[in-house]
Amino acid sequence: MIDKIDSVVNAIGGFLYQPYIVPLFLIVAGLYFTIRTGLIQFRLFGESIHVVAEKPKEKGSISSFGALMVSTASRVGTGNIVGVSTAICLGGFGAVFWMWVVALLGGASAFIESALAQVYKKKDGKGGCVGGPSYYMEQALHQRWLGIIFAVVLILTYVVGYNMLASYNLQDAFAGFGFYAKGRTPYIIGAILAVLFAACVLGGGKRLTNITGVLVPVMGVLYIIMALIVMVINAGMLPEVLRRIFAGAFDFKAIFGGAAGFGSSALMQGIKRGLYSNEAGVGSAPNAAAAADVSHPVKQGLVQMLSVFIDTILVCTATAMMCLCTGIEPSESLKGAPFVQASLEQTFGAAGPYFITIALLLFAFTTLLGNLFYCEGCLNYIAGRTISHRQLNVFHAFACVVVFIGAQMKFGLVWDIADVLMGIMALINLPVILRLGGTAMRALSDYMKQRREGRDPVFKAKNIALKEKTDYWN
Repeated sequence: MIDKIDSVVNAIGGFLYQPYIVPLFLIVAGLYFTIRTGLIQFRLFGESIHVVAEKPKEKGSISSFGALMVSTASRVGTGNIVGVSTAICLGGFGAVFWMWVVALLGGASAFIESALAQVYKKKDGKGGCVGGPSYYMEQALHQRWLGIIFAVVLILTYVVGYNMLASYNLQDAFAGFGFYAKGRTPYIIGAILAVLFAACVLGGGKRLTNITGVLVPVMGVLYIIMALIVMVINAGMLPEVLRRIFAGAFDFKAIFGGAAGFGSSALMQGIKRGLYSNEAGVGSAPNAAAAADVSHPVKQGLVQMLSVFIDTILVCTATAMMCLCTGIEPSESLKGAPFVQASLEQTFGAAGPYFITIALLLFAFTTLLGNLFYCEGCLNYIAGRTISHRQLNVFHAFACVVVFIGAQMKFGLVWDIADVLMGIMALINLPVILRLGGTAMRALSDYMKQRREGRDPVFKAKNIALKEKTDYWN
């Protein structure tokens, strides 16, 4: 049964990730928005750092920084470690370059979708706001049915695709230890993770959530420091690593996969793992962006643009360089956690694999919690109201079961499920933001005009001809 599901999912993924479907949409949208915004991800990078520190207008509201942390908690996870390792082991050194491209172009797409989420957000009746792709599909296009479809796909992507993958990646990190037993350990790890997850989402686990909220940023900083130490120790390898990254990126066989096929190419692995990691254009981060209390939608667009940079250019590059600078040659047998563990073990000895396993545990756990934030918002959108605590607990119980199941899955199947669902999200969201991009551009022009006048920009819908067409900004 599993083999049949695997073959079907693999076939769908093979279709979606042909050069002219998901990859083309991603690159064309990223290029279009990059050009149309005047290289906003480079031109206003300093501005994005400035606005992320702003306090919310109302006391108790979600700040720009708070929204950044929610989206970053979902973005920065096992994909930044295991996903990067897998891309390199399957696609070669050149995959790193294409991850960079996806992130640099995706920064502009992330700006547009998050600014739109702010423009079309709605008041939630409790002093806060809700929004995201489903809301701008309904508010701007008057197509609630499309918003519902997107919300359903998002829920499936995060509670099934991404949560199963996070659980699998975590248990796979233990495979290199002597106590690991293939027929037993995945069940134990899956059960422990599911119980901890349940403790947080079903009640009584707020303290554990608060602890991880402190530990994960600390672990993230330690992870970057470890990567820098590896790079410094192996500084002599850096020129050769960079040469192989660029050579592999533009090698015809590496780009198109040669005999292995396009799915294993440097281009495709870089695009898939880059998209999985930073989610730019997929339509997930706008759900967090809409909740931020800011004076102008462009501010949150800039903040989410910064999140893409943090995720891929910083954390994913740290993983790539940490692995490649040790001289260990990537191969399919090392895909996933083993390549990262082997690299750290060569530099730090036996402590290396333990460090990366702990990092994966924390990153996987906060990814699971961050993913639920998106799902709960979409459940409320589908229902047209805030769903009851009892209904939410039923959904949470289902999510816990999925976490347990994910630990028992096959490597290829969990990645394929996540890729397929993520690709469907992108194919729904990207055409919409391409159609609505003019609204975000008018908001950007309004923001820059006020900045040139020396003012702290304040947005009003009438300033961009949207009077009476938004719920929040009138």
